[in-house]
Amino acid sequence: MKKDKIIYWTATLILTGVMLWSAFNFAFNPEMKDAFAHLGLPNWFRIELTVAKLLGSLALLLPFTPPKLREFAYFGFGITLISAAIAHLSSGDSVLLEIGHTSFFVSLVVSYVYYHKLHPPVVVA
Repeated sequence: MKKDKIIYWTATLILTGVMLWSAFNFAFNPEMKDAFAHLGLPNWFRIELTVAKLLGSLALLLPFTPPKLREFAYFGFGITLISAAIAHLSSGDSVLLEIGHTSFFVSLVVSYVYYHKLHPPVVVA
């Protein structure tokens, strides 16, 4: 059980750390406006994604988050990582960028699997 908790928290902290770091970058790094334009994305999406990443990270880090909300956070981060990979590949960026997206997606899957290992669903008969 202790090993499972360590794996869960390590994967979750990697995932949320990356999401919070990118949200901070989206909000305060002026070069990100150009990066979003390069990907063909509007500036308002950068702001929306910043808010979503902050809220999703809180949902995964706070212990009192309802399970359904936590599921939405995992799903949202999964869509975000897959969409980022597609956007970068479609815009002609290097395939090497996908190493990051893939490794963070693996962190997401590990966090999700171990969350459910540590918190099995309650079945009401």
